[in-house]
Amino acid sequence: TFCVEPLTYVGQDLIAADIARFKSALTGVSEQDPFLPAVAPGSVEHWLWNEHYATQEEFVYAIADVMRQEYKAIVDAGFVLQIDDPDMFDAFQIHPDFDVPTYRKFAQMRIDALNYALRDIPRERVRLHVCWGSYHGPHLYDIPLKDVIDLFLTVNASAYSIEASNPAHDHEWVEWKNVKLPDGATLIPGVVGHASDFIEHPDLVAQRLMRYADIVGKENLMAGTDCGLGTRVGDPAIAWAKFRTMAEGARIASAQLWG
Repeated sequence: TFCVEPLTYVGQDLIAADIARFKSALTGVSEQDPFLPAVAPGSVEHWLWNEHYATQEEFVYAIADVMRQEYKAIVDAGFVLQIDDPDMFDAFQIHPDFDVPTYRKFAQMRIDALNYALRDIPRERVRLHVCWGSYHGPHLYDIPLKDVIDLFLTVNASAYSIEASNPAHDHEWVEWKNVKLPDGATLIPGVVGHASDFIEHPDLVAQRLMRYADIVGKENLMAGTDCGLGTRVGDPAIAWAKFRTMAEGARIASAQLWG
């Protein structure tokens, strides 16, 4: 899609319909803190080609101003806002000419634009999800977590969801020893994945959670998925089975951690 004039937001009716549908689905649910996702400015940029704004930075900030309306609509409706930003890490693969310092500068501008879009939205009403792209492929050239983990934690959020259980990134749990979560923040590592139709054993889920609990603290931890499951794992029944095993593994870990 080509941008040839100033960007405006035209999704008011669509987000209102999503919010109404979600509220209806939550009838009778009172003990949870439900969230709705929306895409980060940098990931929206991936699908647009700028032919209007003088610079790419100006373009990204224009996207941020537009998406802010959707972010506020979600928060004003009483939901937690989940920012989905796969391109924060994934874009490294589509810029093969970038070295790590160049990519960090590229990512930092887009993170700054995201924080600009989140201005005045309470941090505790925001969670962030990143990954290295949910496509099936080798992922041989993913940027290492150690090169971007500090940037990830500069987003103004209270929970950080990250791909963590597939063969390319399972080993990177050790990187959390080298950083500190923002005060009061929650880490949501992926403990079941979208990379295959294997259903993780609950004990494996528990083991993954236990090793993170030893680093970030049991009170700062929540089980999550690497990315969206759905048809990526072959069949809805497999996706639901992964959610069940994730919950069971979390219960096992909780029993060990909390007694």
